Amino acid sequence: MTSARSRLIDGPIGPTLVWLAAPNMLAAFVQSLISVVEGWLIGGLGIIALAGAALVFPLFMLTTMWSAGAIGGAVAGATARALGADDRAQGEAVLRAALVIALAGAAGMAVLIVGFGAVLFMALGGDGAVLQAALAYSRPLFVGIVAVWLFNIAASVLRGSGDTTRPAIALIVIATVHAPLAWVLIHTAGLGIAGAGFAMPIAYAVGAAMLFVRLRSGRAAVTLRRGGVPISATMPILRNGSLAAAQSAMTVGMSLVVTAIVGRLGIEWLAGYGIGARLEFLVIPIIFGIGGALIAMTGANVGAGRRQRAVRVAWTGGLTAAAIVGAIGILVALWPGLWVGLFSTDPATVAAAGLYFRLVGPFYGFFGLGLCLYFASQGLDSLVWPVIGTALRLVVVLVGGFGLLALDSATPTRVFMVVAAAMALYGLFVAAALRLGPWRPVTDRPVPSAGA
Repeated sequence: MTSARSRLIDGPIGPTLVWLAAPNMLAAFVQSLISVVEGWLIGGLGIIALAGAALVFPLFMLTTMWSAGAIGGAVAGATARALGADDRAQGEAVLRAALVIALAGAAGMAVLIVGFGAVLFMALGGDGAVLQAALAYSRPLFVGIVAVWLFNIAASVLRGSGDTTRPAIALIVIATVHAPLAWVLIHTAGLGIAGAGFAMPIAYAVGAAMLFVRLRSGRAAVTLRRGGVPISATMPILRNGSLAAAQSAMTVGMSLVVTAIVGRLGIEWLAGYGIGARLEFLVIPIIFGIGGALIAMTGANVGAGRRQRAVRVAWTGGLTAAAIVGAIGILVALWPGLWVGLFSTDPATVAAAGLYFRLVGPFYGFFGLGLCLYFASQGLDSLVWPVIGTALRLVVVLVGGFGLLALDSATPTRVFMVVAAAMALYGLFVAAALRLGPWRPVTDRPVPSAGA
């Protein structure tokens, strides 16, 4: 534990960030590949299956964002602060508390989607064959969603303790299992889109088992042992996790609002927007590749009393994420076929997705900046402003989108322009609010020696 602590609080910022972020970036690529492969397989079933999956995908991403980015981020931040304070017992208490929260979260999502999925999907504009496809996909996916929660919680504990390599290896294993399994279940076994719903949790269960073997081995910085679940470990996770979960819910809520509006413009626009939104959701793991490293570095430095160094780390990572995600957005804005062609050859669907990327893609950098600073805020315990920024983004989409509907002027171009404006506002607001507020310059206190 001491060597990892020293690297996080004393190592040079750039190389340490790269050391932690590189495995996370690999994991992000692999995680993106899993969804790309799934989308490609579902796309082979036709436009109805694609439209059904578009209704479900934001809800699956919400679960992933809660388990990995919200509760998982709070867990990683709490683990990192325990590491920075050289308190192994607190780190182990955090792990036990996190597992209880994960089981409760998975159960809640399963009940919501399995019990009330039809009502939700109809509210989003799904009916007929599209609604049946959404139900067939979502039910097995969310019955087994506990595997996704357990994997992401275990990965968050390891990342928070400075081990980003093993979660990346486990994700490679998940991808290796998922692709052939999904193909067999969808095509060979004849389950269709339901096969995709079964394949995802089965693959994640394999990865979760790998990480828990590590946590039980005694070789990790934090070990899974029998013991109580103290309030002192549970409440910080729930407090920060609830704020972060609100951020995630609003992010997905914005996508659902746009889905509901676009769904009223025609099935080709729903399918096209689904392809476009899938890329936006899939750059989130790329941002998390950097953001996960920021949680560990900022949290450890805060725990060691080096808050100003933690702020420098946060800005370094945030600007890096903005550059990477911004480049992706510009690339697909210029050549949308590079992404759209992976999912559909239907001319109307291709045109719809292409319009989305041309209007929204140039603003992806603002999204990358705001979301990466949100992850850093989990280590710095300054989540309020990123959450307010997300709320402003949602308000712009709600007012703009439904205002267009009320005025009977909701064309795809106008709706996508509202999405782009909200994205730019989000990144600019979060950066300005943090710089002028909780991230103002402060004086670091001396770092206590390891074991002190």
